[in-house]
Amino acid sequence: MQWYDILFFIVSLIIIILSLLQGGKSEGASGAITGGGLNVFAKTKERGSEKVVTWLTFGFAVVFLFLALIISVVSSTGTAA
Repeated sequence: MQWYDILFFIVSLIIIILSLLQGGKSEGASGAITGGGLNVFAKTKERGSEKVVTWLTFGFAVVFLFLALIISVVSSTGTAA
């Protein structure tokens, strides 16, 4: 296991944890059945810690994407020789 594999694993765990920390943005199936919370066009802005968690999740997702591409390129050039 190379250092970039460990880094990839750590970033993926961080993304999972940050995703679990985010609150639900809708009521789900129970709200659809009962008709509750029909504020589809209401302005709800994220504030404080919710906004920070959202931006951190987005940032780590971008890092995850670039790490996946870099690991793909490095592993394919390493086996070609």
